[in-house]
Amino acid sequence: MNWKIKKFNELNVDEMYKILALRNEIFIVEQECPYLDCDNKDKKSYHLFAEENGEIVAYLRILEKGVSYDEISIGRVAVKKNYRGNGISRKMMLKAIEFIENELFETTIKIQAQAYLISFYSSLGFKAVSEEYLEDNIPHIDMLYKK
Repeated sequence: MNWKIKKFNELNVDEMYKILALRNEIFIVEQECPYLDCDNKDKKSYHLFAEENGEIVAYLRILEKGVSYDEISIGRVAVKKNYRGNGISRKMMLKAIEFIENELFETTIKIQAQAYLISFYSSLGFKAVSEEYLEDNIPHIDMLYKK
């Protein structure tokens, strides 16, 4: 598995297409949640993804401070269905946290977690900082990581 992290302007057209296809496959089709994925935040983000056999199988974006929250944040965490259950999400999140701490020199990260993943994010050091709420009809909770 080949991991890459790139700013928006470093992504080539093929990579961006594959990223959007994966996000749409998971967040719109699989989760049956029609929403506008192209939210103008990608241009102010780092894109961390894993490729295998020419296919993007895991992805997340790291949003700069002030884009979604006052803190740096992680969003659009996605793993292709047939790659789930193998620890890829954990590996990807740890890579993102390491990048944020060691390259961006930030110690606080905010996420908007789907409620069913609270224990997963808690295991990475995130703590709940809000009550549960609906975002696009899906239960979410805000979580914060502090080194």
